[in-house]
Amino acid sequence: MTEKKSTKSAPVKTAASVKTNKSTKSAKNTKAKSPQPEKVVSDYNGYDYKKIFWEDADREYEDQADRLAIRRLLPEKMDKFVDIAGGYGRLAKEYLGRAKSATIFDYSKTELKQAKEEFGDKISTKAGDIYNIPFKDNTFDALMMIRATHHFNNMPKVIAELYRILKPGGIAVIEVANKRTLPKMFRYWFRGSDVNPFDKKPSNLKGLNKDGFYNYHPAYIEEVFENAGFEIEEVLSVSNFRSTTLKKIFTPSFLMKLEKPTQKLFAAVKFAPSIYYKLKKPE
Repeated sequence: MTEKKSTKSAPVKTAASVKTNKSTKSAKNTKAKSPQPEKVVSDYNGYDYKKIFWEDADREYEDQADRLAIRRLLPEKMDKFVDIAGGYGRLAKEYLGRAKSATIFDYSKTELKQAKEEFGDKISTKAGDIYNIPFKDNTFDALMMIRATHHFNNMPKVIAELYRILKPGGIAVIEVANKRTLPKMFRYWFRGSDVNPFDKKPSNLKGLNKDGFYNYHPAYIEEVFENAGFEIEEVLSVSNFRSTTLKKIFTPSFLMKLEKPTQKLFAAVKFAPSIYYKLKKPE
């Protein structure tokens, strides 16, 4: 459920796609046909995401940009918190000091085992299917989901689940893989890509792996949030300088000096590869 190379797709328990409005949900297309299954786009059981994607790769700038955004958006004090698709707990140090209790939820038991090895009793772990999250309604005061949206082929269902497990008045911090970035615009204009970044429909980038990575237009994802019942409280533009060329020229610390003021400054145009949303479930 987090960003890394796919190994294989695994069968999971499934649910029909649903559309939500405020705190109620109504099933769609409930005629005689059986509901179409959702699937985990990438199954990372047995894959060392921590080492391969983060420790052995040049992603210090992206890691620091994520942490800056999380510190800005998460509540300072939380009772029950869950890190959705939190994997091995890469970002746990950003919320452990703020939450009385913290849980990492992920599909990968491999990553959850790594989280327990590092954090022990400081954190709880739970494995499961993102489309049928195994928590009761109104369980958490706050949650976050970072670098995961690009794996989901049914975002309305995912967001409906997050809304369901959050308490009224609760806060959700969600990072979204942006379809409408400047590099994607230039590739489209100069025919380097046939993916139209201005089309509001999600794009499936199958060239990245056999299942593809999903990117989302800000207008589309904001409509999904609002249909689920969420109120958008704040938006940040994150990893504004994510570029192989820039990372070869400048140090991560220099890029972070540029990142700090631009996360809020560029939020209005939403051209960054990661768009962060702070959402609230109405009381």
